[in-house]
Amino acid sequence: MNKTYVKMIEEVDLTEPIFIEALPGIGHVGKLVAEHIIHELDAKKFAELYSPSFPPQVFVSEEGLIEPMKNEFYALKGQDGQDYIILVGNTQGLSPEGQHEVCGIILDLIEKYGVKQMFTLGGLGTGQPIEKSKVLGAATTLELAEMLKEHNVTLRSADGGIIGASGLLLGMGMLRGINGVCLMGETPGYFIDADASKAVLTVLLDILNMEIDIVKLEERAEETRKMISKAQQMEREMAERMHIAPGEEDLRYIG
Repeated sequence: MNKTYVKMIEEVDLTEPIFIEALPGIGHVGKLVAEHIIHELDAKKFAELYSPSFPPQVFVSEEGLIEPMKNEFYALKGQDGQDYIILVGNTQGLSPEGQHEVCGIILDLIEKYGVKQMFTLGGLGTGQPIEKSKVLGAATTLELAEMLKEHNVTLRSADGGIIGASGLLLGMGMLRGINGVCLMGETPGYFIDADASKAVLTVLLDILNMEIDIVKLEERAEETRKMISKAQQMEREMAERMHIAPGEEDLRYIG
C-alpha cells in the first residue's frame, strides 16, 4: 500500500448527515463515546480507510486473528430522522503530512454525502487527578460557540490548540464550508477514562436531542484498556528492535 484509500463496504442513503469524529486520543475519551453510540443504536459500517501513514503494525485478537490499522465510517439513522456519519478507528496518522492527507480524504468522503456540520470528540489532558470531569469546547463560528455555552460547555481558552484529527478536521472543514465544534472531556490522560467519556456523551446527547443508555460505557472502557495494553506492548517491542526510546516519535493528541 503506497497511498491512502477508502474501501467502500456498501452504499448508504443519507440526507445531510451530521459528522461525528472520534479517533484515538488522550484517555480515549471520544473513541469510547462514539463506539458506545454505534453499538447502542446499531449503526452500520459502510467504509474503511487505510493509509501508509498509520503505524507499521497490526493487532492480534485473543482468537489469533489479525486486525489491521484502519479508520471506520458508520452510518446511523437517528431517532428524530437526522442522519449521522460516525468515524472511529484504532489509529491516527503518525506524521503531520499523513494527518493532512488522511483528513483531506475523510472530508472528500463526507462531502459526497452532504455533510454541513461536524462534532469532533476527545480528551483534554490535565496530568493530574480530577474529581469531576468538565467538558470544554471550541467552535468554528460565534453562533456555535454560544450554543456550547447554552449547554454548559466551558469554552477552551486561547492557551492551547487542538492537535490531531479532532482539530485538523475542523480547520480543514471550515475551508470547505463545513462548520462544527470540538467537545473535550477533562481527563488525567494516563488511563482509559470512562468518566470523562460519560461527561462528553451527556453533553453530545443533549445537543443532538438523543437518548442512549450509558450503563455499558464502563464495559467498553475495559475492552479499550485491553486493546491499548496490546498496542503499548507492540510499541515497546518495535522500539527495542529499532533502538528507539519508547514515545520518542510519539505524536500527542488533544482529541
